[in-house]
Amino acid sequence: MSRIDDLIHELCPGGVDWQTLGQLGTFVRGNGLQKKDFTDTGIGCIHYGEIHTHYGIATRATKSFVSPELARRLKLAQTGNLVIATTSENDEDVCKSVAWLGADDIAISGDSYIYRHSLDPTYVAYLFRSLVFQHQKSRRITGTKVRRVSRDALASIRVPVPPLEVQRAIVEILDTFTALEAELEEELEAELEARRKQYAHYRDQLLSFSDSLDVSWLPMGQIGTFTRGRRFTKKDMSPAGIPSIHYGEIYTHYAVSATTTLSHVRDDLGPSLRYANPGDVVIAGVGETVEDVGKAVAWLGDQRVAFHDDCFAYRSDQDPTYIAYVMRTARFNEQKDMFVARAKVKRLSGESMAKIQIPIPRVEEQRRIVAILDQFDALVNDLSIGLPAELAARRKQYEYYRDKLLTFPEAA
Repeated sequence: MSRIDDLIHELCPGGVDWQTLGQLGTFVRGNGLQKKDFTDTGIGCIHYGEIHTHYGIATRATKSFVSPELARRLKLAQTGNLVIATTSENDEDVCKSVAWLGADDIAISGDSYIYRHSLDPTYVAYLFRSLVFQHQKSRRITGTKVRRVSRDALASIRVPVPPLEVQRAIVEILDTFTALEAELEEELEAELEARRKQYAHYRDQLLSFSDSLDVSWLPMGQIGTFTRGRRFTKKDMSPAGIPSIHYGEIYTHYAVSATTTLSHVRDDLGPSLRYANPGDVVIAGVGETVEDVGKAVAWLGDQRVAFHDDCFAYRSDQDPTYIAYVMRTARFNEQKDMFVARAKVKRLSGESMAKIQIPIPRVEEQRRIVAILDQFDALVNDLSIGLPAELAARRKQYEYYRDKLLTFPEAA
């Protein structure tokens, strides 16, 4: 910070000039490019959706390409231009941008603007993420479901314009912060993945019973019964009512067991639904991936719960959490893979699951194993919460310094 302060004191002792984006450059609206136009090679291009999902502050290479013939009909961004996504489903992402630093011109899609200017391009990209910019942007957003900012609205936003030497010094500092943040995120994700693999290995070892003679391997259909749920839709959901489990929630929300539900359905649907009782295991019968199909949650709540028709309730005399843990093991998944119907949506029937063999020790042993695995599961979950929290804290620290760097006293 002292280096920046020294530069400002030396180069602009009376304060920093503030100008509108319209005074500093011009906005060119993109046109005509759709994802179906992408090719494996050709002219580089940036689709507005990729700015939200793929790009950071700046890039020298594009993820996508279009044919040279199509590129001739599109608007092209040049080296140093800013590419801006002007629409989003939320206010935060509207006007997310990326500085194009590659050597060649690239095509951009509709719902994007090219901003041509004379400032340091990465400095401008950082400005677009600063509080100075965001506060002004928020007053200019229009639209309901799709949020957008117009060219004229963008042009009216005022930003600080220190000398280029100051801009480049700020970019150097912020690039270092960005690299450190990315490195930390990579390290934390690697640590979390290592712990998950360690836990999965221990769980599979504990449930293999390789040295045990007091364990029977039996088909699930011989141990218990499968009941398919009844259909309800998102429009049937309500803030209160009958507790319910939707198949998609099993692989996006629930852990191995649950005592409360994420969702409820309307009370008037009660007679048309099917219910899992406390102690049942609710199983997702469909999913987008083979891994998701057959994922299960032990229902340990104190009342029955409605479940979707793409789910099964498995009822047995065994410990339900033990069954849910067994259904996540590698050995279970190896058997399950033989029965999954692999269309666009992956499916697993109750008749197929009934053929899968699982280990059945005494119920007392099941409960002992559950107690051990619950402790491991809690440790991994604590890590899953703690590591992202640490990363979020570092990001806030980074954003604080970024905004401090990009806040200047305005010249009189």
